[in-house]
Amino acid sequence: MTHVVCPGSFDPITNGHLDIIERASFLFDQVTVVVLINEAKQGLFTIDERIELIRESVKNVKNVTVDSYSGLLVDFCEQNSIHAIVKGLRAVSDFDYELQMAQMNGNLTGVDTVFIPTSPDYTFIASSLIKEVAKHGGEVTGLVPMNVLRALDARFGR
Repeated sequence: MTHVVCPGSFDPITNGHLDIIERASFLFDQVTVVVLINEAKQGLFTIDERIELIRESVKNVKNVTVDSYSGLLVDFCEQNSIHAIVKGLRAVSDFDYELQMAQMNGNLTGVDTVFIPTSPDYTFIASSLIKEVAKHGGEVTGLVPMNVLRALDARFGR
């Protein structure tokens, strides 16, 4: 069985993230979406809220589970017998950063990284942009799952 991890902060999950997760679910037997905890950053949503938003968003994808982890991603992979990381790429700038991370992860533990290019419809979507637009009353319908749209509206008092 091929088990992979799709890591990220997912604050919040977007349709771009879902695109990568769903496509990975067709390629691999088991996909674990892991919310990486960065103690130095204060997110819009708590870790538990993010996990719940992701679970709701992927509930119809049977081979996807959701977890969280604080520490090195490769340690999570080792603890869970995961041998590959799936990362979405929006642009060449993503590749530059992600390639360096992939090489470091491979050097540390031998965990491999698979890159999936984001669908053209989602290349401009980033969680940070979604939060900024939503905060100022802009329209993000179609860029995030409906449960995330409701959560954003509630968070920003709409």
